[in-house]
Amino acid sequence: GTDMVFLSGQLASPLDPSKPMAAAMTVEEFGDTKTQTISVLGKIKEILATQGYAMSDLVKLTLFVAADPRTGKMDFPGVNEGFKAFFKTPENPETVARSTFQVAGLVGPQYLIEIEAIAAKKSN
Repeated sequence: GTDMVFLSGQLASPLDPSKPMAAAMTVEEFGDTKTQTISVLGKIKEILATQGYAMSDLVKLTLFVAADPRTGKMDFPGVNEGFKAFFKTPENPETVARSTFQVAGLVGPQYLIEIEAIAAKKSN
């Protein structure tokens, strides 16, 4: 009696949406970990909405976080700051189960976070 949506890993978008995607883009063109987290969760929110789901329907997130090449460290506090824009808010008082893994790198050095999502709600 439950419908589910599984989203593959989502990455941040460039800060300037008019810039064409290029392999040689830098972290500065995508923002720090907090900024990228907000970008990725925004994408997830939009994708869920197209399927009739909300952020409150999320049941599990898997986060892959790379070290910021400018600091050499994973910015987990930045991830948490980004989450505050989507969870435990007036719009969405819920939170979500999540696992976070530090990874050696993502598909490109400009990416600092990738998030997979699972959402579920009762069938109509």
